[in-house]
Amino acid sequence: MRPSVGAVLHHDPHGRYPEALTVEDFRNKLAAVRARIDAACRRAGRDPADVRLLPVSKTKPEASVRMAYAAGCRMLGENKVQEAHRKWEATQDLGGLRWSIIGHLQTNKARMVARFADEFQALDSLRVAEALERRLQVEGRSLDVFVQVNTSGEASKYGLAPEDVPGFVRALPAFSALRVRGLMTLALFSSEAERVRQCFILLRTLRDRLRQSAPTGIGLDELSMGMSDDFEIAIEEGATVVRVGQALFGARPLPDSHYWPANPETEEPRS
Repeated sequence: MRPSVGAVLHHDPHGRYPEALTVEDFRNKLAAVRARIDAACRRAGRDPADVRLLPVSKTKPEASVRMAYAAGCRMLGENKVQEAHRKWEATQDLGGLRWSIIGHLQTNKARMVARFADEFQALDSLRVAEALERRLQVEGRSLDVFVQVNTSGEASKYGLAPEDVPGFVRALPAFSALRVRGLMTLALFSSEAERVRQCFILLRTLRDRLRQSAPTGIGLDELSMGMSDDFEIAIEEGATVVRVGQALFGARPLPDSHYWPANPETEEPRS
C-alpha cells in the first residue's frame, strides 16, 4: 500500500486557508482538493473512485452549507450534534443533503442523531451504541457507524485503545440498527509527517487483522482518516474516507487551540 515516495504534510503557506466566498470559489477549492486526492491515489496505485471526500462544515454558517450544496456536495460532516441539527432543520429545502456526525457523542444527544443523521463516525463506547440503538428503533431508522480508534495514544483524544477494539467489535452485532462500516481515527497533530503516517498505518493494520475474525454482518471495508493537512498521507496508507474542512470552506475564525484543547470533554477533531 505504501508508495516509494510519500506525500508530505500539506500546510497552507500563510497559516490560513482563504475563505470560500462564492459557489465558484468553492468549486475551485473542490477541484484542487480532488486533484490532491487523485495525485495521492496515483502514488499509491489506487483508484480515486475508492476514496470518498467528506466536506466538513463545522463552525461555518448556513450560507456555506448552501454554497457547498450548489457546488455538488450531498453529504457534509459536523462535529457538534446541535450545530448539525440546526443546519439540517434550516436546509430542509435542499433535496438529498445528508449529514455525518464526526465528533464525540454524549448519550443524551443520541435521540437527535437518530432523528436526522445518516452516518456517525465516532462510536467508541457500548453506552453510546445502546443509546443510539434505542432511539433508532423508535425512529424506525438505521445508521452507518465507524468505530473510533485512538491511534496516537494521546490522553486528550477520544477513541478506543487499539487493544480494546477487537472485543468492542465482537459486541456490535447486538445492535441491529447500527451498520458498522469501518474504523476512524484522528492522527497525531504534528509537523512530522512520519509520525502522522504511523497513526494511519496502525489503523489500517488493525483493520486488516480484525477482518480475519469479524462477526458476520460487521463491515470493515472503510477507513476514515486524514484531514486538510494530512489526507494525502492517509490515502497512501489506505484511507477510503477523508474529512476535509478548512481546505474547502476556508480557515476557521479562531486559532487551532480553540478547536482541540487538551481537555477531552471539549476536544473536537481536526478537519
